[in-house]
Amino acid sequence: MFERVLIANRGEIACRVIRTCRRLGIHTIAVYSEADKDAQHVRLADEAWPIGGPRPADSYLRGDAILDVAKKSGAQAIHPGYGFLSENTGFARACIDAGIAFIGPRPESIDAMGSKAAAKALMEKHQVPLVPGYHGDNQDTDFLAEQARKTGFPLMIKAAAGGGGKGMRIVRAEKEFADALASAQREAASSFGDTRVILERYVEHPRHIEFQVFGDTQGNIIHLNERECSAQRRYQKVLEETPSPFLDATRRKAMGEAAVAAAKAVNYVGAGTVEFIVGQDGTFFFMEMNTRLQVEHPVTEETLGLDLVEWQLRVAAGEALPLRQDQIHAQGHAIEVRLYAEDPDQNFLPGSGKLRTLTLPASSRHVRLDGGVVEGDTVTIFYDPMIAKLIVYDTDRTQALQRMREALAQCDIVGPKSNIAFLERLVRHPVVIEGRIDTGYLDRHLDEFLTGDTPPSDQALFAATAAVLLHDEAAVARAAAHGSDPHSPWASADAWRIGHAGKRIVALSLRDQRYEIEAHGHDGHYQLQQGDARCDVHGARLNNGALSARFNGEGVRLPVYADAQRVSLHDAEGQRYAFVRAAAFAWESKEGTGGNQIIAPMPGRIVLVKAKAGDKVEAGQEVLVMEAMKMELALKAPRAGTIESVSATQGEFVEADAVLVRFTN
Repeated sequence: MFERVLIANRGEIACRVIRTCRRLGIHTIAVYSEADKDAQHVRLADEAWPIGGPRPADSYLRGDAILDVAKKSGAQAIHPGYGFLSENTGFARACIDAGIAFIGPRPESIDAMGSKAAAKALMEKHQVPLVPGYHGDNQDTDFLAEQARKTGFPLMIKAAAGGGGKGMRIVRAEKEFADALASAQREAASSFGDTRVILERYVEHPRHIEFQVFGDTQGNIIHLNERECSAQRRYQKVLEETPSPFLDATRRKAMGEAAVAAAKAVNYVGAGTVEFIVGQDGTFFFMEMNTRLQVEHPVTEETLGLDLVEWQLRVAAGEALPLRQDQIHAQGHAIEVRLYAEDPDQNFLPGSGKLRTLTLPASSRHVRLDGGVVEGDTVTIFYDPMIAKLIVYDTDRTQALQRMREALAQCDIVGPKSNIAFLERLVRHPVVIEGRIDTGYLDRHLDEFLTGDTPPSDQALFAATAAVLLHDEAAVARAAAHGSDPHSPWASADAWRIGHAGKRIVALSLRDQRYEIEAHGHDGHYQLQQGDARCDVHGARLNNGALSARFNGEGVRLPVYADAQRVSLHDAEGQRYAFVRAAAFAWESKEGTGGNQIIAPMPGRIVLVKAKAGDKVEAGQEVLVMEAMKMELALKAPRAGTIESVSATQGEFVEADAVLVRFTN
């Protein structure tokens, strides 16, 4: 076994590899960019070396800099994680040439499977079923358009060197093809440095099911069962689970054998994933092979009781696979979701900023957390905004889903916006509970999973108000206890007035909507009113993250967190609300921009300018396209009108809130 391993990655996966290495007594060497100098993987590793600027191209994609560190630090092997250089043939070869083990497949296998087009050609030779389409070398625009017509619509454009949903577009009509092709090629160039694409007939309502495969240098190749990843948004996996609720034993056996055959076709060594697209009738087609560890590998580990990173290390060190195919026996059910800094109600706009609060459930046999940040860390604009992976395990799927609902309810993030509420709605939705979701369902029915502008329930408002009152009364009591006269009546928070208990106004804000609740009473007994709705609250107590009380005589217990700035809670239906506390008395200016400008929603690079000063545009018309956090964002006109000025140019890097376009009044 290796004694010194360098991790050529960052964030969650770097921390994940470090944990296994530490358990095995392996000395770990981290690398970091300027943006990551205080990151968790730097703090966890036994030593850490700087490799360049904050942009991936200046640091984590610099194979030369990483190899230089490996040589200077005495690393015997390099673990690439996933993303960055994990599927880079040149880097794998350079490691081997330098006498350093690459903890991954042979360069030839990466070459064969790293290109979607080459992989499809190889699978075609080995009679693995393929979706009809084009995966050749001719990338002339007119030729691709002709191949698209032959393939038929709807079809899928995919970046040939791609992965992770980058450079992918669905085209439903011939007239849409040219724009979709150009957009996919731009994103492919940005993400992979390669504009080549392949075309595939789009299978309607498909399932996405992948098989974990593993090979060793002795020629043994097995699979470690499947993961279903059909819950996707824009080709990005949102929820992953094993076993698949769709497969029976016959289908599982056939797909597992096909996955092993695909791996054997390239003499595969190490961890890999063979991905299939599966029709509603159960027919399956080879989609691609990822020659690395997958983000969702923990669900496989939880059901098999294995450490796949340890397997990677042992195989790379020349050991045989620890188990044979007939020794692979899964138990229970595991589900994974990814907590992201993003705003689902703003088209999942990636976020950045300091994590002022990061509360996650405690780890246990049923709950696992793989993360790369802790409270106080910053989610930077330069990388994927994932905060943590939340994995749950139980005896069956029903129990695992309930574990996930409970775990998500314990998550609380303050700083950048997060997707927690979206995930909570997802795991409660019938299409997920019943195991019916296909890869396009979220994009077709996204409104079913978003909070939108739905006003809070009366119960949520009154529970939040009771929590605020209890919090403030406790704060006053604590302050009085440390004062010169703890028994002074002026230190009481009961709002008492001569002859009666006075009225208080509790103001709460939710999605820029202000709510004012009138409150009488104290010490857990309140009379509350908001508009025409009234509620008598009795016996309210706030302990251990929960509010217990009688609301109009009905006993209720709700998860609640309250402080001086905010109050977050779940109502009886499981709906999450995150209220911001506001001043009891306030006025609002009526002045505003009136939709007279387009502002950069976050730092990023302008990749396309589609209008100029003097142009007339319609409301919702795409004016600019910017790239931020590995994705393209379309910036659209807020109203119909004439453009006065465009201050952004193609290729320019802009800061958040920069005014890019102005409209005439």
